[in-house]
Amino acid sequence: GFVIDADGYVLTNNHVVEGADRIFVSQFGAGRTEEYEAELVGHDVLTDSALIRLTDQRPDALGVVTFGDSDQMQPGDWVMAIGNPFGLGHTVTVGVVSARGRPFCGVSGREQNMLQTDAAINPGNSGGPLLNIRGEVVGINTSIIADQRAANLGIGFAMPINLIRDILPQLRRGKVIRGVIGVQISRDPITPRMAEAFGLPGTNGAVVSAVTEDGPADEGGVQPGDV
Repeated sequence: GFVIDADGYVLTNNHVVEGADRIFVSQFGAGRTEEYEAELVGHDVLTDSALIRLTDQRPDALGVVTFGDSDQMQPGDWVMAIGNPFGLGHTVTVGVVSARGRPFCGVSGREQNMLQTDAAINPGNSGGPLLNIRGEVVGINTSIIADQRAANLGIGFAMPINLIRDILPQLRRGKVIRGVIGVQISRDPITPRMAEAFGLPGTNGAVVSAVTEDGPADEGGVQPGDV
């Protein structure tokens, strides 16, 4: 995780703290046995994010991160990942943004777009920051595609920090609430041929592929095949 303000609030992954009875935080540069107790403030499964707060006596000065703009990141941009892979303490790896908009399923039927990077991410990196070349946090290292040994294959994913900043006020209040329409949307864009078949004036819009029974869209009369 990483400290986001001087009051001791720390961002990390939900799967790092989920189900924990007690949470302890250790800092870079501190002794191996120096740790501070923390409490869970709020968490969100969809973005796999969690906000914790140090409750124990803590150092006078905490190293607070600066947020960057994850929407500005493009394939080829240099990034740095920090974490504790395989329990090896604070480790830094460097790579580039490999792709944007990779779908991540935090909740069944719902996705978030992730930053893909080849900066080495391994078990233990979860919750650590992904930084741009200015040292600003642009993502939270979240997941990897791995082999049977769960080792890095050069395909890691970070939750864009802009998504987390949008829900941060709700995380501080302890609960994230979202609306739901009750539809599934086709991934494929509307082609000119499809627009002609649907009788549309152009290729704008999204095709409804499924409607949740008794959901808001169903009660509103939306049907599969609607645009």
